Amino acid sequence: MKIFVTGATGKVGSRFVPYLLKEGHEVRILVRNAERVLSLKEQGVEVIEGDLLESEKLTEVIKGVDAVVHVAAQFRGGVREEEAKAINLDATIKLAESALEAGVTRFIFTSTGNVYRNMKVNRPCKEDDILMPAEHIYPKTKIAAEKALLKLHGEKGLDVRIMRLGFIYGDGDPHIEEFLPYMTNWNPLKKMSMVHHYDVCQALLLAASTPDIGGKIYNVADDNIFTIGELYKLQTGIEQLPIRDGWLMSNIWELALDTNNIKTELNFKPKYPSVYVAKHMGYL
Repeated sequence: MKIFVTGATGKVGSRFVPYLLKEGHEVRILVRNAERVLSLKEQGVEVIEGDLLESEKLTEVIKGVDAVVHVAAQFRGGVREEEAKAINLDATIKLAESALEAGVTRFIFTSTGNVYRNMKVNRPCKEDDILMPAEHIYPKTKIAAEKALLKLHGEKGLDVRIMRLGFIYGDGDPHIEEFLPYMTNWNPLKKMSMVHHYDVCQALLLAASTPDIGGKIYNVADDNIFTIGELYKLQTGIEQLPIRDGWLMSNIWELALDTNNIKTELNFKPKYPSVYVAKHMGYL
């Protein structure tokens, strides 16, 4: 396959592009600074310099590929709402419309398990659960983008596949360490689904290569649902999170993902079924 990837210099994209090359696929990427990806160009990646917000160029950039995998997103704290909306929603819609204009209907969108925040369930969250209004800008813009893409699926035939990713870790990503300061404010019994970068890559490729799944949403996570307390202990060796006033006592299941659909429909089998396995194998 020839696959167009956005966000190739980000945490997910910078691991996904080499994975695609290793699997024998052709890759085209759009980056704002081509000098940052010289090593990828040397490996055969087709590099186009440009910006997702320069919408007039997108149709030409996408022509000739088999699928678009849209990874680029703005999710860091402190980002202005206008900036997050421009990247996560407006640019996503324009990219999908440009793909349709280019004759490329297969469109894989990386969303987030954070869309389930504020859910009141006593089990892992499922793809067909009715989402609650999001408070934070990142899941809010992802929910809006999902709705817009599904509308394009229904009205214009966009072959969209939406991937809701759990908490991503591994492969040199300091995500867990960055999250440590927040853990002490959360209920240690709160459950959270996690997924290794390698398994994110294989899930995205499965989504790009599997026929007849247009309009589907898939949760992406490993086999083991961690608790905040377990993760804190794994990283610090401290048996018990310190008890503090003001624990965020939201529903303990809101970040836990049901992965039955991706396993049964895409034959997804995590290489790292839990964080414990990844740590034992030296890939944490």
